[in-house]
Amino acid sequence: MAVCIAVLTKDNCPLYLTCDKTEDALKMNFLVHTSIDVIEEKLNSTKAANDPRDVYLGQLYPNEDYRIFGYVTNTKIKFVVLEAVSHPIKDGEIRDLFSRIHGAYIALVCNPFYNPGEPITSVPFTKTITSLLRGSYLASGS
Repeated sequence: MAVCIAVLTKDNCPLYLTCDKTEDALKMNFLVHTSIDVIEEKLNSTKAANDPRDVYLGQLYPNEDYRIFGYVTNTKIKFVVLEAVSHPIKDGEIRDLFSRIHGAYIALVCNPFYNPGEPITSVPFTKTITSLLRGSYLASGS
C-alpha cells in the first residue's frame, strides 16, 4: 500500500508531498530526499541514456519499513512513491499508480492558471493523489 507520494522538479525541489499519516510527513520527506541520489544515478546510467522511453525507474532502494519507487517524465519531473513493506504492491500496480500520477500531473500542467515550477496547490490534483493513496487505483482495475 502506498503511504507517500511526492512530485519533484527537474532541479529536485519538492512541488508536492502527501502522506497517509501527517505525523509521518517529516520522515517521508527525508526518505524522498534520500532517494534523489539514486534517481540521479539511474538517470545517468548508460541504459537510461540509451532508452529515454523507459521512465519507470522501478524500486530505488528498500528500507526496513518502506520500499521506495521512482518515475521520471520526459521533462525530468520526478515522482516518488513510498510503499509499506507490510502491504506490498505488485510491480504492475506500481506502474499503473505512476501512470495515474503522471496523468494527474499532465491535467494540472494543462491548466492555464498553473505556473510550472510552483508548489502544487490544485484541489483536483490533491483529490486524485489522495484517492490513489487510499488504494482506489487497485479497485478500479489495472
